[in-house]
Amino acid sequence: MAIDTLVQDAIVVHRKSPTTSQRKLGETETSYYLPSRESGVNDMYLHLGFKASTGRLTPDRFLLVWAILRLRHPLLAARVELCAYDDIRFIYDHPKDIEETLRSAQQAMELCSQTKDELIDNYLNGQRTLSNDRLSFLILSSLQTFSLQNGTESENEQEFDLLICAAHYIGDGMALHTFANEFFVLLGGKLNESELRNLLELEVKQFAKDRKGFILPSTVEDQLPLLSQSKFFKAAAKIDFKLSQRKLVGGQSFPKVHHPLRHTVVPTVSFDPLRTNSILRTCKTNGVSISSALFAICNIAWARTHKKNPEAPVMMYTALNLRPYLKAEKALNDSYWFLAIGYFNIILPAFLPQSCDGVRATFWHRAKSAKKQSADAAKHPLIVHRTLEMARERGSRARVWARQDDDRAGVTVPSVSLPASVSLDNVPVPECLVGSSKAPSTALIGLSMLGNLDGIYKHIDYHGLELHTLTTGSRQRPGGMLLFGYTFVGKLWVSLGYDENGFDKEIVGTFWKNVLSAVDELLM
Repeated sequence: MAIDTLVQDAIVVHRKSPTTSQRKLGETETSYYLPSRESGVNDMYLHLGFKASTGRLTPDRFLLVWAILRLRHPLLAARVELCAYDDIRFIYDHPKDIEETLRSAQQAMELCSQTKDELIDNYLNGQRTLSNDRLSFLILSSLQTFSLQNGTESENEQEFDLLICAAHYIGDGMALHTFANEFFVLLGGKLNESELRNLLELEVKQFAKDRKGFILPSTVEDQLPLLSQSKFFKAAAKIDFKLSQRKLVGGQSFPKVHHPLRHTVVPTVSFDPLRTNSILRTCKTNGVSISSALFAICNIAWARTHKKNPEAPVMMYTALNLRPYLKAEKALNDSYWFLAIGYFNIILPAFLPQSCDGVRATFWHRAKSAKKQSADAAKHPLIVHRTLEMARERGSRARVWARQDDDRAGVTVPSVSLPASVSLDNVPVPECLVGSSKAPSTALIGLSMLGNLDGIYKHIDYHGLELHTLTTGSRQRPGGMLLFGYTFVGKLWVSLGYDENGFDKEIVGTFWKNVLSAVDELLM
């Protein structure tokens, strides 16, 4: 189906305009963008609670730092245009001068007086904060609003809450946390407001000078190196992908409840540094990371919560950081704000032994199994090709669902065949080589294992600022659930983000209680 003439003319204008840069969304980005259009599904947030001297944190300083970083990382300041299901584009309007840069940043931030819980609840359950024209947003909150307004040089310490909001299709968890560190390094740095403004002016001038060669960060599909372009190799890689998908067997799930309204909650628990050190030592003694241990913790907690159908295994899904696999080449703009994640699954048995000693031994065995499965997925020789095929499949599925949603809403969006991004293409694979599987492939829960975030946050460089709390997550679809585990400021944090209206509350409550008790029982 041809693109409408007016749409095609608009694309040509954008391509010729010296004041804009653009590129198509890749398959992974598309798979996140299309479901987000109606209600912001997967829109990310990162909350950071911190103390700061009021003389160091003024509205003007906050705005200058935000403006500098939006210039360094253009996808934060870009917009999205849906020309067709196969042609979705990031459009970045080049700022003309420092005033325009500051004005644009000002429109993408807010100063308010809300508690942490209010900020997160409003973002997750209220009207969508982001849109096609606003891909990122910052909210700085303090209950002592007078200190934000007077801009004095007072060194009184004050509590602040920062909420960093970003569409998932412009980045991932690594981008969020790397950005937060860069933000606090500038905010807590030695440059005063006048010097920050000079830095912004220099960056605007440098940007204007290099604008002709400016490009947006590439898609992850274009940055992944292929082992071979031959048709035979592509067919073999596609067979490998299909066979790997057949191994995904899971028959456990939380009982769902149909409710007209979604309401996401995020119960969060942290363990003090002493207990955290003890937990980490116990994991190290048993040869696993805390991430592998948390997969086994969820497995044990579920077995204690739901004893039906024990012969069906538990499958949990998680994200794979693809940044270590990317090509070493750097573009003129080497921003870390782009989406670079893949996916893999951990599968463990659902039954438990009867004795307490047996449970402990089983727990460590399953933690080691989770470690091996994670390593096998990350180190597989065809990981890049599996990732590309999964991206192609997710992108195609997202387009089908988007068309169905638009048809029901009476919305018409063109669908065109344009050159595909780097993938395994449509190499035919005989069905007899992969067969079909009738085994269930239901996932129990998703886990986001962020690791030791203190390796990213350079606290020593945040002069006059002291970070003490971190919570992260995303807007969910009805019936969504995701468990986060990470260490921050020397503490282990575990949080469970889920739609409390979408599940049997008693079962989810029992599961969460069992997760925390299993940590105390098995990791101490």
